[in-house]
Amino acid sequence: MDKIDISIRVNEDVFDLRVEPRRNLADTLREDCGLTGTHVGCEHGVCGACTVLVDGEPVRACLMFAVQAQGKKIRTVEGMACGGCPHPLQKAFVEQHALQCGFCTPGFLMLAQGVLEKNPNVSDAEIVDAMSSNLCRCTGYHNIIAAVKQARESMKTGGSA
Repeated sequence: MDKIDISIRVNEDVFDLRVEPRRNLADTLREDCGLTGTHVGCEHGVCGACTVLVDGEPVRACLMFAVQAQGKKIRTVEGMACGGCPHPLQKAFVEQHALQCGFCTPGFLMLAQGVLEKNPNVSDAEIVDAMSSNLCRCTGYHNIIAAVKQARESMKTGGSA
């Protein structure tokens, strides 16, 4: 199959790549960009482990072709920390014990970041609804939701979680 030249911006870095048109964004991020924080779980868009932000919106990277990312701003979990300091969501996930095995964590972090950026005043019920779209086999979600709520309050005051 013929490959296509693309240039994608991920976490403010530009990657000039040559990919097959059918290659998904998750595999491209992991294998071509070396950004292995985006996890591949079900490969059907169900689990959410591969969630990244595309132009600020949470997207399942296993369902998006890399060629569709041309001209879009992509953010992965590797781009969350700022100046070596964890993002308030990352701190809240640690403080609220919102992870166990950690496989789903990058997807939850990116989903939560997209939700909080879109609506800093998101309600508790909206947080529960949004987080229910990703799957976790370990935590039971309570601590994940508590972490997102903590980060929401921290981000409103400009502090760290």
